[in-house]
Amino acid sequence: MASNAAKNGVPFIASLRPPAAISGGTFELRGESFSSGDGVNPVVRFGDASGRLVVGGSSRVIVSVPDDAEDGVVLLESKGQASNAAPCVIGRMVAENLHPVANPAVDAFGNVYTTRSGTRGEKVPVSVFKIDTTDTVRPFTSEIVNPTGLIVDSRGILLVSARNEGTIYSVDAAGDVETYAEGMGVATGLAMDAQENLYVGDRTGTIFKIGRDRQIFVFATMEPSISAYHLAFGTDGYLYVSGPTTSSHDSVKRINAAGEVEDYASGFGRPQGLAFDFDERLHVAASFGGRRGIFRISADAEPELVVSGPGIVGMAFLPAGGMVVATTSNIYRLRGDGL
Repeated sequence: MASNAAKNGVPFIASLRPPAAISGGTFELRGESFSSGDGVNPVVRFGDASGRLVVGGSSRVIVSVPDDAEDGVVLLESKGQASNAAPCVIGRMVAENLHPVANPAVDAFGNVYTTRSGTRGEKVPVSVFKIDTTDTVRPFTSEIVNPTGLIVDSRGILLVSARNEGTIYSVDAAGDVETYAEGMGVATGLAMDAQENLYVGDRTGTIFKIGRDRQIFVFATMEPSISAYHLAFGTDGYLYVSGPTTSSHDSVKRINAAGEVEDYASGFGRPQGLAFDFDERLHVAASFGGRRGIFRISADAEPELVVSGPGIVGMAFLPAGGMVVATTSNIYRLRGDGL
């Protein structure tokens, strides 16, 4: 079908990668008859919006996703003829002008929690926001200075690390704040194991373990991070850790139950938020191989770009399917089919 269409001069999209993107991300299209050879570039459309070509060619184009792109399909027009429709997933912005620095958190009902973290020591009017399933954004608390890591426990309590004073706070459904643990250094990433022990990344080089009885242990030591540690606990019993260092090529590391640290997947630029999906596949927000976005790491530690986009610091998977993606200022919602 593709070759017959190409003979008639009709552009044909054979593949689109990655399957999803947010505004400013890129899709790579491969196929046939994308350009006429007369110097006129094809037009790639996302509904009524057209994207900016980054790379153009007869069988390959890379196109940037515009702010007003419509979700669903991509079409390529060349020489007055339109290609077949290639399915894609495009994130819909649901909150803006925030300051997330790590993963959002999601509760059992699908409510999303995110931050306006601010600069070190800055007290902002609202520091944690709640986004409900209708995408209504509401203030949740203003009491925590520099909220960084977020996680929801089995009781629905939101735990928040504050890098300003190294404290972990608990926030109940009414937004009431209590101190959960103190003395965590520059507290950043949070993760919880199956027994609900809490792990806290102090970016100066310590991973703390806090038992359900609130006893605190040094679990592991690592090279300090220049921004934050990001943590995720796998069902394999390993704690996975990312965090930019002074190196231009960083690793996602994993730590066993004895606190021994090893490299797991390497070659990332500024690896940040880590999360497992419901199929227990690890994802990391990073740069890799000249591309930026969210990479799925396979069982043999090979990364595959699954969401393209700039400035992504974290993600969380939704109980009803799909994910939310946090950039340095915005929150996007992506539907689950195709990811």
